[in-house]
Amino acid sequence: MLTRPKRLTVLGSTGSIGRSTLDVVRSLGGAIEIVGLSARSRTAEIGLQIREFKPRAAAVVEEVDGDIEAICRSTGTRLLRGHRGLVELAAFEESDLVVNALVGAAGIDPTLAAIGAGKDVAIANKECLVAAGGLILRESERAGVRLIPVDSEHSAVFQCMRGEDRTGVKRIVLTASGGPLMDLDRGALARVTVSEVLKHPTWRMGPKVTVDSATLLNKGFEVIEAHWLFGLEADQIDVVIERKSVVHSLVEFVDGSLSALLSAPDMRLPIQYALTFPERRAAAFSRLDLIATGAISFERPDLERFPCLSLAYRALEMGGTAAAVLSAADEVAVAAFLEGSIEYGDIYPILSEVLSAHVPAEASGLEAINRADAWARSAAGEAIEARTR
Repeated sequence: MLTRPKRLTVLGSTGSIGRSTLDVVRSLGGAIEIVGLSARSRTAEIGLQIREFKPRAAAVVEEVDGDIEAICRSTGTRLLRGHRGLVELAAFEESDLVVNALVGAAGIDPTLAAIGAGKDVAIANKECLVAAGGLILRESERAGVRLIPVDSEHSAVFQCMRGEDRTGVKRIVLTASGGPLMDLDRGALARVTVSEVLKHPTWRMGPKVTVDSATLLNKGFEVIEAHWLFGLEADQIDVVIERKSVVHSLVEFVDGSLSALLSAPDMRLPIQYALTFPERRAAAFSRLDLIATGAISFERPDLERFPCLSLAYRALEMGGTAAAVLSAADEVAVAAFLEGSIEYGDIYPILSEVLSAHVPAEASGLEAINRADAWARSAAGEAIEARTR
């Protein structure tokens, strides 16, 4: 019996993960049908995507121009507008799977909408799990839907744990490339420029994620994500530096054995696994050459030079809304660094100051999380203003 293609909505289709997702869809030769696309503001790019895939609906969060309206009319695509339109698209009844490739806390509402509509969600938007992991896990269990990780590290853990009894897991080890600043001393780190920070040695990502990778806060956020995705405590989640980015993570079992997932550093591989899960399909992308890769080594992260990683563990220990506060403050601080308002060396003190001032509340609902998010953005803005007077 012939089966219909899996129907897919891609939230954030013009970003790095979104574009890679569409590459995977193209490579799978009709196995997946794009029924929904969204962009915040890249109207020219999403216009090209709409022409190519002819989705049944598309959402543009910021101002919509006449070209997009004309393209949607010509393709029969329903055009949705603003954040409300994005949330509506996430719950689009014709999709089977939603890829959340959004950046920042703006991904929380659409994730909950997709879950509430009974959709499986492939999550690349780490901030939604960092800020609202408990809520999202609770709602997904209630709705009986699957959360499938897209980040290469969490995908690796997910694959290594498949078929295993979770009680047999002692700990997981998340790997980090170390980013572009790994070998700089503390004095040089304080003076790095935006262009230096954005030169990641192995991955091509959006600017916000690349800055977080440089500070290692991105890895800290992944620790918090892993806590929710795999039901592990902070002391069961370790981080090591593996500079070649071919060992994507490891799982250690109670008998002392370790399983690791190795592949070429190509995000299309974990994306494809998420799209085709529970099947594993042949991929048209990079293959890992073990001989060419050569020796692989592991290092402990230097928390004196990269203290933002410790902030994530601290937020996880504080519990409640602390992680939401750290995530929101980081969005503000990174945006200020990218626009030149603060120095790279200001990011950690600002985040530490905001987190220290926060009194965590129970993160039981979206209202509490949104209040914490708003407070953190205001507090981070004040901390930035104090440094720029």
